[in-house]
Amino acid sequence: MRFYLISDNVDTLVGMRLAGIEGVVAHEDAEVQQALDEVLKADDIGMILVTEKLMRQFGEHFDQVRQTMTKPLIVEIPDRHGAVNGKDRITKYVRDAIGVKI
Repeated sequence: MRFYLISDNVDTLVGMRLAGIEGVVAHEDAEVQQALDEVLKADDIGMILVTEKLMRQFGEHFDQVRQTMTKPLIVEIPDRHGAVNGKDRITKYVRDAIGVKI
């Protein structure tokens, strides 16, 4: 299974390419939808990484995929400016879900 990035900026894309993750930069609604449609055609993509800014702007596209498909997994990631929702967001999810502070 491969990862694929849909980003709103080139810097995040370049960083992910250095890690071996392919992707695309999209800024408009049609670009995001086209990128998502292309990724969903690939059988070997197991996880789509999406920058927080795109998720905030065009989340309905990704929510529709999450509700109708079991694969690929869509994960929201911070961009080069850092996390919008706070750096301890995942820690908070774990604490709330299982009651363990990590």
